[in-house]
Amino acid sequence: MFFQVYGEHALAQWGMLIVVLLGLILLNEFARRTKLGGSIMFFAIPIALTVYFLAIFIGSLTGAEWVNNNPTHLYMRGWFHYAKLYAATAGCIGFMMIKYKWGIGAKHWFKPFPFVIVAINILIAVASDFESAIMGWNKWWLSSEGVWLYGGWHNVMNGVAGILNIFCMTAWWNVYPSKDKKDMIWADMTWVYIVIYDIWNFAYTYNCLPTHSWYCGVALLLAPTVAALLWNRGGWIQNRANTLAMWCMFAQVVPLFQETFKDGRQWTNWAVLPVQYPQGVETVKQIYEAAGGEAAAIGTTVDTVAANPSMMLIISALALVTNVVALVYIICVSKKRHINPYKEDVFVNQKYYIDSMARADVS
Repeated sequence: MFFQVYGEHALAQWGMLIVVLLGLILLNEFARRTKLGGSIMFFAIPIALTVYFLAIFIGSLTGAEWVNNNPTHLYMRGWFHYAKLYAATAGCIGFMMIKYKWGIGAKHWFKPFPFVIVAINILIAVASDFESAIMGWNKWWLSSEGVWLYGGWHNVMNGVAGILNIFCMTAWWNVYPSKDKKDMIWADMTWVYIVIYDIWNFAYTYNCLPTHSWYCGVALLLAPTVAALLWNRGGWIQNRANTLAMWCMFAQVVPLFQETFKDGRQWTNWAVLPVQYPQGVETVKQIYEAAGGEAAAIGTTVDTVAANPSMMLIISALALVTNVVALVYIICVSKKRHINPYKEDVFVNQKYYIDSMARADVS
C-alpha cells in the first residue's frame, strides 16, 4: 500500500479522488473540443493569474498586510510550482497552434516543439528529484513549499529514469492535427510511452510532492491516460499538458486543498499521506518538533525521526527498470529496421498507433 487511505477518513479520501479525476477529464474535454474552450483555459485564465501573482510579489515587496495571510504566498512560492505552471501552459498553447495550424504551428520546423516542451517539463521534475537527494540524503528536509521530504537513492534512481524517459520519446517530427481539429496527434507516443511516463511521474510526485501525490500522482495521471486509451487515441500528450496546466492553476490559488498537512496539522478530511510518514500526522508533528517548531527555516534537516522509504525505493526502481527496457527496445527495433527513431515512427505495428494515425490529418 502506497498511501494511508484507511480509517475514518477513507470514504472522503476516495470520494475526493474520484471528484478530482472526473473534474480534470471534463475540463480537458471543454478545453480540447473548441477554440473558445482552449482560449479560456490557456489564455484568459493564465493572464488573470499572472496579474494575481504579480500583485502578490509586489505586495510582499511593499509590505502589504493582505499578503501575509495569502495562501499562494505562504505555501506556493517555491520555484518548482511556477516553473511547472508556465511550462505546462506554454505546451498547451503550442499544441493548440499545431492542431489549429496557427502561425508557426503550421510550419514543419515547429513540429519538434512538443518534444522540446515535454523534455523541459521532465527536466524540471528531474532537477527537483536531485535537489531532494542533495538536500536530504537519508534525512528529512524542509522544502520551499514547507513540506518535509525524505531524500535518498530513490531520488537518484528516479532522476535517471526521467532523463531516460526523454530519450524514449520517438518520432519527434511526426505530429499532426486531428481530422476533426480537436487534438494534436502524436501517434508514435503509444501506450508503451504512456505507461513508462506514468510510472516515472508517479514516482516523482511520490518522492518530491508526497502530500500532493494522492491527487497529482494518481488522479492527475489517470485523467489523460483514461481519455487516451478509451476515446482519444493519439492525443495523450495534449491531454496530459492540458490537465497538468489546469491542476497547477488550481493548486497555486487553492494550495490548502492538497497542502493538507501543515505544521503537523490535518486541514481536511480528504488529506492523504503516503507511507513514508509511518505514523501519519504524528510523524509530521515529530519532525516539526525536532526541527524547532513552526519557525523551521527552508532547508532545515532532521535525521532523528523515523521514515519509511521502502515504497519510494520500489516505485523509483520500477521507473528506472521500465524506462531502461523501453529504451533498449526502441534501440533494437531501430537497428533492425535501419531507422532513426527520433525522425521516424517506431511502433508502427501496434493497434494503438494504427488507430491514432487513422485520426491524423497528414496533408
